[in-house]
Amino acid sequence: MPGLGASFGRGAATNYQQDMANSDCILFMGSNMAEAQPVGFRWPMEAKERGATLIHVDPRFTRMSAVCDLYVGIRSGSDIAFLGGLVNYVLTHDRWFHEYVQAYTNASTIIEEGFRDSEDLAGLFSGFDQQHDSYDAKRGHWGFEESGSGQPEQDGSQHTPQAKSSHDGQGHSMDGSAEPSTSPSKGTTNAQHDPTLQHPRCVMQILRRHFARYTPEVVSQVCGCTQEHFLRVAELLCTHSGRERTTCIAYALGWTQHTTGVQIIRTAGILQLLLGNMGRPGGGIMALRGHSTIQGATDISTLYDTLPGYLPQPAAHDPAHEELSSYIESSGMSTGYWANFSKFIVSLLKAWYGDAATPENDYGFSWLPRVDGDYSQLAYFDRMAKGGVKGYFLAGQNPAGGGPNANVHRAGLRNLEWLVVLDWFETESALFWKNDPNAPPPSEIGTEVFFIPAAAAQEKEGSLTNTQRLIQWHRKAIDPSGDCRSDAWFFYNLGKRLKELYAGSTDPKDQALLNLTWDYDFDEPPRLPDGTLSRIEGEPDLEKVLMEINGHRLDEIDPRTGRPRLVSGYSELKDDGTTACGCWIYSGVFPEPGRNRADERKITDNPVQPEWGYAWPNNVRVLYNRASADPEGRPWSERKKLVWWDSEKRRWVGDDKPDFELEKPPDYQPAPGATGMAAIAGTQPFITKADGLGWLYSPGVKDGPLPMHYEPVESPLGNLLYPKHDTNPTVRFFEGPLNQIAHTPTADYPVVATTFRLTEHYLSGPMSRFNSWLNELQPEMFAELSYELAAERGIVHGGWMTIQTARGRIEARAMVTRRLRPFVVEGRVIHQIGLPFHWAFAGESVGSNANDLTALVADPNVSMHESKAFACQVQAGRLEGPALHPTVPTAHWPTLDPIPDTPASAQPEGRLGHGK
Repeated sequence: MPGLGASFGRGAATNYQQDMANSDCILFMGSNMAEAQPVGFRWPMEAKERGATLIHVDPRFTRMSAVCDLYVGIRSGSDIAFLGGLVNYVLTHDRWFHEYVQAYTNASTIIEEGFRDSEDLAGLFSGFDQQHDSYDAKRGHWGFEESGSGQPEQDGSQHTPQAKSSHDGQGHSMDGSAEPSTSPSKGTTNAQHDPTLQHPRCVMQILRRHFARYTPEVVSQVCGCTQEHFLRVAELLCTHSGRERTTCIAYALGWTQHTTGVQIIRTAGILQLLLGNMGRPGGGIMALRGHSTIQGATDISTLYDTLPGYLPQPAAHDPAHEELSSYIESSGMSTGYWANFSKFIVSLLKAWYGDAATPENDYGFSWLPRVDGDYSQLAYFDRMAKGGVKGYFLAGQNPAGGGPNANVHRAGLRNLEWLVVLDWFETESALFWKNDPNAPPPSEIGTEVFFIPAAAAQEKEGSLTNTQRLIQWHRKAIDPSGDCRSDAWFFYNLGKRLKELYAGSTDPKDQALLNLTWDYDFDEPPRLPDGTLSRIEGEPDLEKVLMEINGHRLDEIDPRTGRPRLVSGYSELKDDGTTACGCWIYSGVFPEPGRNRADERKITDNPVQPEWGYAWPNNVRVLYNRASADPEGRPWSERKKLVWWDSEKRRWVGDDKPDFELEKPPDYQPAPGATGMAAIAGTQPFITKADGLGWLYSPGVKDGPLPMHYEPVESPLGNLLYPKHDTNPTVRFFEGPLNQIAHTPTADYPVVATTFRLTEHYLSGPMSRFNSWLNELQPEMFAELSYELAAERGIVHGGWMTIQTARGRIEARAMVTRRLRPFVVEGRVIHQIGLPFHWAFAGESVGSNANDLTALVADPNVSMHESKAFACQVQAGRLEGPALHPTVPTAHWPTLDPIPDTPASAQPEGRLGHGK
């Protein structure tokens, strides 16, 4: 999430879903919330009942579009052009929130002399290295010009981030922190400013020039929408933003799954800062998640290049990461909240290594694994497909069905010596060796597959962190059946066995494992909700894990437990070895014995509902909420008040927990040379940015400090805005015979394809395609296409059609619909189709896989693929060869009798003989 992190300081949804009911306008782009997050969509519908305007901008007209007040169709992959037009409209029509922008953003910051914008270089920024297809931000002078000498810092050691190096991760260290490992720690609070916003190199003037070409005419030409529709959206956003009104922007995978995804989100961040919607009720940017704890997975962290709490994973071959002190110096910041970096990493090391972590051994810093390459999924499976990986543990994922260019993922699995799969069902990733219709015969596949039956959600407990950063505790209802076990049971017991296996070793490389704290056994046998003892032996006590994550004071014993006292929040953490904390941003979730705040479910009169679960950080529900008050600390309006400065109490108060130092007054100004939070003024709400400001211009993004429109890697069209550079020049490709690319512009594949999700199925289908009732609602793979394209290719509704890309060919039933329409772009008719991505060859319902068509290409920031816009060809008919068959039998109804005391509308849809 560097799109959000680079703009505001944290890479997470800025508001909570219920707050969408407070919006006066909601722009949904890259999102189909009504179908993909239907439970949460009740809050936008409540906003609509209160008079809010809902806008949906999307390539497809969906059930979401049907309930919105305005739908605008745009060509897939043209989002930055549309959003850039909105930015240009706000600036040229003087509709930006002047007081907010001047006080709370870096609009007045002056950029180094020598920086050249894409407008000057026909689609590139200064500092582009053509040999490596990457940017050198220092050489490109992307940084902030410093006060004093008038010259930029010369050594560049921390002045501006390097775009890429031999050990560089893919930007996940930016997810929660606005690039703590790469951002300037100097040259931010010392940057030169022009309060008049007239200096030609100040951010505001660069912004104006950069987006000037995104006129309504150009937006219409690139996106395929009408100028009238675009102007209607622009005026609605401006009308519903300001002192009295706020607009929310919501997005999901429709923005992230592009090679320009980070920059799409950056453009939305720029727009929301200009309109003054950040940190305010009913405003912000809602990053919608499709998984129950995908936010938690990045927080804790399952990413290869971060440690919990978005601390950067130490890198091999980096001299700055050889010792703890230099790692802290290079990764932290001297100003803002990240100046506490040393407290976070030392407390993490104490949580992991306990008494073995001492000042004398750098608290075990040398035991942390070092990143020596790119271990993101796309690069790793590309390496696996080429024989570079020996074995693989796979839990909670189905790359053989759900990975982009799933053919490459399956080829990688076929090259392994061994594979361990933990899952509820035998998915494509467990059956690739015998059921993949495109694979060699099983006798030729040497992978040894171990299938471990996993416990279902009702059969395990633990915390889930959802879309809005809300940590909620999920309690176990029953024991798993048979040999099924929870993921926690598997990895906890695997860790125990490994520690036993290496016990007594003196080899230095084994000490990280042997010194790891690994004691999460229950103190007493666990009981089920009905009071009976659980029959599962060896299950870890996950509340102990959550307490470790919360943190302890190691120099204080709680008399209630006889154990180190739990800390109340991350403000207690220290870097002297007296505190231990497994994830600093979660600190406060378990502040005292018996109080698991993630398990709280109390409804109060406070509309923020602070006692329902626990939101990181510090139970703040609206990030950067200091910006909900004006520079003097007064609410911008009574209607949109959230937190404010109480001059009598001399503290910040309000409905939400202030995301600011409670006792720092609005008139506080830092002394010259101040560091840490002392360097953040009382008027600077974005406390995890080094200067406390929202960044309209950000030098920490690898493909440029400002967004610009590029075509997708595969597109039938060239780049109308920058004809010399059709696609993002920093995209990474994984060349090989299984991953052919039809480079933009392509005439061989004139149709644009995009993937989408159905309410009735879930992801690549590992759970839903094994469920008879869901299969009955959506029984087979299909493709949506317009009447015009169907007539042109002789395809009939309900008949068969084939879809081909440079990587493969699939078949699908044709759904001929008005939900998709042709777009006229540059005088050409461009057709689009939509493909649900839920089918593959395992389950009760099987079918062709949309992910067999997509490509392995990666954006430079987060290694994200581009499945929302790729080029294809379509025709009528079926594929040759045998049809796929289910891998498990369809479940029979247990009875054909109607369910008692149930209305007819809720009865099962099956008829006599169904499933037999």
